[in-house]
Amino acid sequence: MAEDSREGIRHVLGFRRFRISSFMLGLCWRLLHLVISTVHMVLFIANTLESYLISSILSQRYKVLQLNKLRYLAIVVDSEEAVLTSRIIKLLQWLSAIGVTHVSLYDMEGVLKQNKEMLLKNLTNTKPWEYLLQEADKKANNLNQEKMTLEFLSISDGKEGAAKAANFLCSKYLNATSLGGNQIEPVFTEADMDNALKEVGCGGPDPNLLLIYGAARCHLGFPAWRMRYTEIVHMGMLKSMKYGAIIKVIHKFTMVHQNYGS
Repeated sequence: MAEDSREGIRHVLGFRRFRISSFMLGLCWRLLHLVISTVHMVLFIANTLESYLISSILSQRYKVLQLNKLRYLAIVVDSEEAVLTSRIIKLLQWLSAIGVTHVSLYDMEGVLKQNKEMLLKNLTNTKPWEYLLQEADKKANNLNQEKMTLEFLSISDGKEGAAKAANFLCSKYLNATSLGGNQIEPVFTEADMDNALKEVGCGGPDPNLLLIYGAARCHLGFPAWRMRYTEIVHMGMLKSMKYGAIIKVIHKFTMVHQNYGS
């Protein structure tokens, strides 16, 4: 009888220790979550205030941007936010005001591609700059500083582009083999792939800076061969974009010395 009583007491004490441990772990988790949430909130408020100050009272260092370092800018937008046409137009207007002359717009599902005519129409009606649709074979030295060149991309320009380029190279090799009778195993270089991508209409300049708008912190399938030396920055949600934040990111990019290796 006494042995059963002691066993019951041990069970009760063990259960109480388990409850206390669970309570302490839960309390620690909630405190950690509170600290992280507080830090994120403070950073958000600080960034918002800084963006407001930059856009409303431009300091001397933000007035002059060395845009010669930013020849190509890419914008990656989550497809769910790509339908916010008014925000896309506002973003492009800001970039025009800053002086950016070449912009690539990308979303996975091609929403921006589908709306490109409407975007171009609204832009030309609201700004004095001329907006041009980027052609696949357009050369970099054809850019006019008084115009903004727009390029529309989607996931089809990524994976499908690589597949088309690979098929092009294989067809070219097979044709050369059938004509010359040479059975040497082919060796394709990076230059060969670049040329093949241009031939199939999927080539293009490498953006110097890529801005991502959306929840995901990744490039969402933007053509990988065009990001060899690209600086990637996550800008948050498109619906909460800020002019000052764009100025800050571009200024920071132009101030950084980039080493491209030997």
